[in-house]
Amino acid sequence: MKKKVCIVLSTYNYQVTSKLYSSAIKELKKLNLKKVHLVKVPGAFEIPVSISKLVKKYDGFIAIGCVIKGETHNFDLISKAITNGIMKISIKEKKPIGNSILTLFNKKQSYKRYNRGKEAAKAVYEVLKIDT
Repeated sequence: MKKKVCIVLSTYNYQVTSKLYSSAIKELKKLNLKKVHLVKVPGAFEIPVSISKLVKKYDGFIAIGCVIKGETHNFDLISKAITNGIMKISIKEKKPIGNSILTLFNKKQSYKRYNRGKEAAKAVYEVLKIDT
């Protein structure tokens, strides 16, 4: 497949996001998607706007981030805003965006979820096949 995919990776909580990224890259190689570009952003909140700025350059995206609940209501607001932003872009632009943004209560929960990068890569690949 000759589609171009962009991975937008949050560097916040990088111990977690780097493992999600590795999982996604491994799967994209397995699926023979060779045109993959990486864009790093400071946090998960910056992912939707970054995808929005790049949406015309790529056929699909994989959003990788990690939001860990703190002691304030901010976790719920940020998580919902990110999900809604990604969904709006995906529907408006008719482009798949694999969501590999973990929302966790603690970092330990991430250990069982590192394969979410792989799952997001597979989802993008399957939706891209619909066009061909």
